[in-house]
Amino acid sequence: MIEMSIDSIRVSLMNYQRVVILKEKESERYLPIWIGPAEADAIAVKLQGVTVPRPLTHDLLRSVIDTLGVTIDYIVVNDLKNDTFFAKLVLSVDGNQVEVDSRPSDALALAVRAEVPIYAEEAVLDKAGIYLDSETGKPVVEGEKEPGGKEKRVNDEEMKKKMSAFYDFINTLDLDDFDKRKS
Repeated sequence: MIEMSIDSIRVSLMNYQRVVILKEKESERYLPIWIGPAEADAIAVKLQGVTVPRPLTHDLLRSVIDTLGVTIDYIVVNDLKNDTFFAKLVLSVDGNQVEVDSRPSDALALAVRAEVPIYAEEAVLDKAGIYLDSETGKPVVEGEKEPGGKEKRVNDEEMKKKMSAFYDFINTLDLDDFDKRKS
């Protein structure tokens, strides 16, 4: 498992779909995951420290988990099948570790509330992880260089094979401010 952090939540200007961008803590590899608008808002509200007058669904679930004496140890994005990501909540219940199936968006919304680590399986990152050119924000192939030493860019056919449904979506994102993170 590779530890990740939430880099940003983006909205496609073409179709208004949301994508959460996870970033490896020890690398410049990113993992884009499509999520619903409600889950995007739930994650963003917590990350931005916005106070809501009543608990949101993920706040309620966190409260139930805490009330039952269960702790969330971490979450992990553990699989990718047919362009659908899968995740698990890893909980401690009466001294035992229990795994609960989850959508990644819900797992991430809980992880930011519980302030627990976020992981992704290496196999998932191998399938859908991307590196971005620091100048253009476009995907590149790690380690491959063009003549002159510049990172080799992924050609369209390679990218379509690697990222299938994510290819078109990522190309609609405005990545100009990708490295401008809030502190």
